[in-house]
Amino acid sequence: MIELYYWTTPNGHKITIFLEEVEIPYTIIPINIGAGDQFQPDFLNISPNNRIPAIVDDEPAHGGAPISIFESGAILLYLAEKTGKLIPQDVHGRVEVLQWLFWQMGGLGPMAGQNHHFSQYAPEKIEYAINRYVKETGRLYAVLDKRLADREFVAGDYSIADIAIYPWIVPYERQGQNLEDFPHISRWFETIKNRPAVIRAYEKAEEFKNQALDIEKSRDLLFNQSSNTVQR
Repeated sequence: MIELYYWTTPNGHKITIFLEEVEIPYTIIPINIGAGDQFQPDFLNISPNNRIPAIVDDEPAHGGAPISIFESGAILLYLAEKTGKLIPQDVHGRVEVLQWLFWQMGGLGPMAGQNHHFSQYAPEKIEYAINRYVKETGRLYAVLDKRLADREFVAGDYSIADIAIYPWIVPYERQGQNLEDFPHISRWFETIKNRPAVIRAYEKAEEFKNQALDIEKSRDLLFNQSSNTVQR
């Protein structure tokens, strides 16, 4: 059994997609980031960076005590290795997947996140910041589109690389992007969108729709954390 500490963000969706794909038992423990659940001591013991997602695996592959893991990329890699699914077993294929998994973690996710912040949530609209992150997001889309020009998925067969990237493409309109400008991403996007496991994962998110974030009320919790936050 996997305990998934989750909220309805792109990083949260990554893990529900994986778990639905491999069909292993899991239970969702909602962490309402707009209400401050991420600062509860029990959660911080699992995720010291006060971010979702995190998991606890009650049945590690080689036995022993439960394992807790935070950071979505680390979770995907752990679960892929545990199940032997959605990651190649040969070294060349594995390296291809890991490159694109870390491309998402270090590039697309952070840049699109800053894009969302300055274009959607920041109380002051700073033109330089908006342009900077919208353009960088577009550059990253172009990198992905070129990669997909001659292959169905990002790194050979469907893998954790695709699972990591897809949820960050879903809000493309909010990122100031048009999928018509990226035909290979558009084709890939529709393929993944229609996978049964992906449909089920996003249906899970609908269960929490009535708890949608009120950005104005949650602004300090979400955007104004500092070193003092960690020391609570």
